[in-house]
Amino acid sequence: MRINALVLRIMKQFYRDKRTLALMILAPILILTLVNLVFNGDDYETKIGLIDTPDSISEAFEKEELKTSIYTSEAAAENALKDGKIDAYFIVESGQTKLMLEGSDPSISKTTIAKIQEAVQTLSPSKAAINIDVLYGSMDMKQFDSFGPILLGFFAFFFVFLVAGVSFLRERTTGTLERLLSSPIRRWELVLAYIIGFGLFTMVQSGIIVVYSVYVLQMSNAGSILYVLLITLLLALVALTLGILLSSFAHNELQMIQFIPIVIVPQVFFSGLFNLDTISSAISWISYLTPLYYAADALREVMIRGNGFMEIIGSLSILFGYSIVLMIINIFVLKKYRSI
Repeated sequence: MRINALVLRIMKQFYRDKRTLALMILAPILILTLVNLVFNGDDYETKIGLIDTPDSISEAFEKEELKTSIYTSEAAAENALKDGKIDAYFIVESGQTKLMLEGSDPSISKTTIAKIQEAVQTLSPSKAAINIDVLYGSMDMKQFDSFGPILLGFFAFFFVFLVAGVSFLRERTTGTLERLLSSPIRRWELVLAYIIGFGLFTMVQSGIIVVYSVYVLQMSNAGSILYVLLITLLLALVALTLGILLSSFAHNELQMIQFIPIVIVPQVFFSGLFNLDTISSAISWISYLTPLYYAADALREVMIRGNGFMEIIGSLSILFGYSIVLMIINIFVLKKYRSI
């Protein structure tokens, strides 16, 4: 009887906690659906630029399922390569074949090389030797160097979100927030103070993560480390304001953690860790709504492509905009604790 009574109490507790029930049922369904849509999307179609090449080469490339585009000059093809319109360009000069790869994704580079060598081999075995170069990175670039910037952004985002959310939740549950709101302090002053206070910690955390990744783990970094720091700081600011906001809707640490599979995990799929060109078009638009996508794109622009401020200003502006919007929402959410 005692066991039955305890089992019944636990079942009633779960039944009353609708959020936990929803998490246990809906969260796995959501994540499995995302995995299905990500990995069951279209196969990646390699895009090659051709410059002054015979029709026979174009036909051979198409047989290898390479999507080709014709360019009138190497400069035009290189611009297309920089803009991400093609993965490589192929040119024949003085009887020599040259392949210029974009180079930021080693898996795409290896696939492109294999398919082009196969196509050239079928045409003329004597010309199968191809001079290969890369626009970004190097030929011995590892997969970790490609994923590294995305992982750097993800961990900076995840841990700041978790720490900020749980810390602000404790401020509420211990009564500290209530006592502060009973003082003359204004809501915007309270939000700004928390953001500055937590922000100083995130600055130190982001700096340590970046320095350790670049100088200890030897993560590839072709650009300025100051830009890497700036990107991670802005991303941490978004995570900070988002964590504070969501903690307002949680009653304990468990409920705060329940936001992770709903808010954090989906962003991994749309950050660029998996090739976004292969994701189903039904959900690929979600990537443009996630802050981690813009941070990962900016980090790759700096760390892999070696670009500067002008190439990342768009992503930085969006991250800054996210933090401002979330900050304003936080101010209004505090109304439910006290009207000023």
